[in-house]
Amino acid sequence: MALAGVLVALLFGGLLPRYFLSRKLSTAAKQQAADPPAVNVIRVEPAPPSITFELSGNVSALTEAPLLARTDGYVKKRFVDIGDSVKAGQLMALIETPDLDRQVQQVRATLEQSKSALNEAQAALEQATANAKLAGITAKRWATLQEHGAVSKQENDTYQTAYSSNLASVGIASANVAAARNNVASNQANLERYLDLQSFEQVRAPFTGVVTVRNVDVGALITSNTTLLFRIGQMDVLRIYINVPQIHAPMVRVGQLATLSVVEYPNRTFTGKVTRTAQSLDPSSRTMLTEVQVPNSDSALLPGMYATVQLVLPHTVPSVMILGECLIVRGNGTQVATVTDQGSIHLQPVVVGHDYGTRLEILTGLQAGQVVVVNPNDNVQEGASVKTLLLPPIQKAASAAGTGTGAGGKANGISQGNRETGAPIKP
Repeated sequence: MALAGVLVALLFGGLLPRYFLSRKLSTAAKQQAADPPAVNVIRVEPAPPSITFELSGNVSALTEAPLLARTDGYVKKRFVDIGDSVKAGQLMALIETPDLDRQVQQVRATLEQSKSALNEAQAALEQATANAKLAGITAKRWATLQEHGAVSKQENDTYQTAYSSNLASVGIASANVAAARNNVASNQANLERYLDLQSFEQVRAPFTGVVTVRNVDVGALITSNTTLLFRIGQMDVLRIYINVPQIHAPMVRVGQLATLSVVEYPNRTFTGKVTRTAQSLDPSSRTMLTEVQVPNSDSALLPGMYATVQLVLPHTVPSVMILGECLIVRGNGTQVATVTDQGSIHLQPVVVGHDYGTRLEILTGLQAGQVVVVNPNDNVQEGASVKTLLLPPIQKAASAAGTGTGAGGKANGISQGNRETGAPIKP
């Protein structure tokens, strides 16, 4: 009897509770298997009237010029160094050019000789003109005498020929004067050329800017058109080139505002303008080269910085927006999982427009107000019944996305407490 009592106690104290617990777990498992799986959904929203997108590029000086020597010589003095601000026309260095100085003296002496030759030619012309005048008077007198029979025709012909010879001498003297004048003009131009070269002994800034490169020092040998002396950049206004994608290129206009940011100033932005565009697309990248200029009066930005340019453009293509996590990419193309009025899944093919990071632009396949599944898993199949958990609007969800998914019931950075739960959602 005692043994039977022990067995009964064991039966009711240990085996029966385990049996009931097992039945409860089995019933719960069957119930869970019978219930449709829960999925996160979000409503499709129309695209905003304007879009903001970012493009990256390198900051460069508005104008940057290398200063090369125009004459041979040696650096005599240097007045600036890298980082110095210079004004337009400011003297930056002096070049000593002894060979050029001697050439200038030689050309000047040649010019003086040509001027003396011109004076001689002019004097010879005056003498020839006087001789021709005298010969003309004499020839006229002998012609009168010959008409009255006082002299023979042969004697008259001699004086007439002498007059013609003197006239020819005047022509020759005039030609010599013209040649002497041309020679003087040629030597004058040659002297001015050498004087211009001599003026390059003074290296001056072509515009107001900052010296970014100093390549020589006092005593350095200078070779014309080869030696780089300095490099100057204009820093008060900077430019950045960006490549605008084809889908946005038609909306970019000259004069449009642009916002520039760099990682060195996380809490500051710089406002600039679109100054010019290529007005054509690069066939290899399907992008349009665009220049943005940004004022830099406080020299906060430096040429060579990597910057991000933000443009706000009108949205001209009718489209809708979804979260990037809604897209399904499979062998049969891009799709999204929509939820029908009956709470079943329908895989809808879509055409994707621009990728805005956390959001996607859908050109065709969806309409505003439809419900799509976020982060679809393997349970999301065509015709499958699901239980929907509505997430906040796309703008809020996109701003919260990226904080990760953890064990505390968060998906895409949105807590379960912020969701609306219930029956299938009607679009």
